[in-house]
Amino acid sequence: PYLPAEAARLGITVHTGARMAGLRGPHRVKAVRIAGSGAQADIACDLVCVSGGWSPTAHMTSHLGIKSGYRDDIDGFVPGALPAGQFVAGAIAGQYATAKTIEAGHRAGLEAATFCGSSGPAPSSVILDLRDMVSPPFRDPGSAGQGKAFVDLQMDVTTADIALAHREGYESVEHLKRYTTLGMGTDQGKTSNFAALSAMAALRDATIPETGVTTFRPPYTPVAIGALAGRAVGHHFKPFRRTPMHDWHMANGADMLEVGLWMRPWFYRNSGRDVNEAYVAEMRMVRQAAGLMDISTLGKIDVQGPDAATFLNRVYANGFAKLPVGRARYGVMLRDDGTVFDDGTTTRLGENRFFMTTSTAKAADVLSRLEFLLDTAWSDLRVSVTSVSDEWAATSIAGPKSREILAAAFPGLDVSHEALPHMGRLESDWEGKPLRILRLSYSGERAYEIYVGASAGERLWARLLAAGEPFALKPYGVEALGALRVEKGHVAGPEIDGRTTLDDLGLGRMAGKRTGFVGDVLRRRPAFQTADRQRLVGLECIEDGKRLRGGAILFGPDEKHAGHGRGRITSVTFSPELGRYVGLGLLAGDIAVEGTEVVAAYPMKAETVRARIVSPVFLDPEGKRLHG
Repeated sequence: PYLPAEAARLGITVHTGARMAGLRGPHRVKAVRIAGSGAQADIACDLVCVSGGWSPTAHMTSHLGIKSGYRDDIDGFVPGALPAGQFVAGAIAGQYATAKTIEAGHRAGLEAATFCGSSGPAPSSVILDLRDMVSPPFRDPGSAGQGKAFVDLQMDVTTADIALAHREGYESVEHLKRYTTLGMGTDQGKTSNFAALSAMAALRDATIPETGVTTFRPPYTPVAIGALAGRAVGHHFKPFRRTPMHDWHMANGADMLEVGLWMRPWFYRNSGRDVNEAYVAEMRMVRQAAGLMDISTLGKIDVQGPDAATFLNRVYANGFAKLPVGRARYGVMLRDDGTVFDDGTTTRLGENRFFMTTSTAKAADVLSRLEFLLDTAWSDLRVSVTSVSDEWAATSIAGPKSREILAAAFPGLDVSHEALPHMGRLESDWEGKPLRILRLSYSGERAYEIYVGASAGERLWARLLAAGEPFALKPYGVEALGALRVEKGHVAGPEIDGRTTLDDLGLGRMAGKRTGFVGDVLRRRPAFQTADRQRLVGLECIEDGKRLRGGAILFGPDEKHAGHGRGRITSVTFSPELGRYVGLGLLAGDIAVEGTEVVAAYPMKAETVRARIVSPVFLDPEGKRLHG
């Protein structure tokens, strides 16, 4: 009774026996219409708040399996029979008045102490007269006015939605909840459950206990999403991976770049002031002398078993069953739908053992795919696949001086062309640890991949640099590596983007007429054979003072520059060998003819530049540098 008097003293008008009949104002609240005692009135306001009434927070006991029971005098649910050792007091037990809550708390405390074995004298309860009381529950007086009557303001559930659920047969409270999303907001039904239960009970002509109640679930108070995220976010969730040579890179001016969660040298500061200057200098170094690269990030998979060759013959589009021991082969994997999945090299170490390398970004995906195929499609094959990516540190020496450097670093090994030809393998040991050398190239130059145990990786790196100093050997980063492969026409991630096939990339001859490998059937579907399907081309800029840009859209010379065009540029680099910008792209086959002129449009910078279609192999198409 003292609350209305206090409200009047503060100038707050309380309309008893009234209800909201409607709101006024588009886009925002301007007034509310209240109805009561047969009259209506509009009150100007800009905010409307709605109370769900007093509602015991019985969630904790509900979580422990205690069934809630309905009390008509408070129009709420309270915990039912409590098991031994559990005690409640206050609003959870339906005691809303402060004085009554204090008395109940005193009583519950005595019961808890007794349960714990206390038998001493207990203090008397403090009896208070705070003149507070709780009014009986307010019953819905019926609809007043037109429009929607919301029950759950968070999930936008109205009385009409509850009536529809009743007509559709969703009378169970659990079905009602899921059919209407009632109580699924952050308040977990605290402001809507009882109003909804009352409405459904009325529609069913049943009591609220007969209608039932949903199981309260956490959170019983709203919790911010940030609180649930915890500490495993960002690089605490996906931590950086570092190669065995990481500390050397950091100490020697490497600007690092995250690639597939690995930290890799982007470029080296002693090669240039910025990445654009440095990568060109590093390209020249590889083409003219030799460069050293950390390739420890490549995926490395050990494939063993009597059926290992058969397994690889099915996984790769090109054949591996007849690969001689001691030789490596470049291979391409397809997805089931016929598009290219990943590429890499696999070396035959023995009759029943292979060493597979994958791209850095797809290492985990490839291993998962191999395991899936062995577990489901070909469970009869006797093959095991194991990731050995972290077991090996790996470096690559590329350039015309690479053989001399390798011979200087390992004077006891025969690394001549006859002993170690292109795609050949050499096994030895260094400092008492296994040493594996593969003659493979990604840059188009003579190159070697050197593998040693991860713990010896930095020592091997230093050994190679020392041996290569007379030959001007220096390290280079992934920016230069990407540029070198563009000059040679090698495809990589920008071209192998999940939308291209072997034929699109000019690799169809690898599969030839082979059948029986993953993706073989669907790669032949008609949609992949149309004349206007985009295929790999080379592009060279033919306008002085301009450059090509990755992502540019390709159009015919007279075509309107709109939409997706006839293709796109996938990779671009400045070629110091050619003295101009060159790039790889995917262009519609009906205009992808060498010598044809196209226009590359780059809307982000409002640029257009003319380019000529050329062979995607810009440098040494005969492969003399590679095989020399």
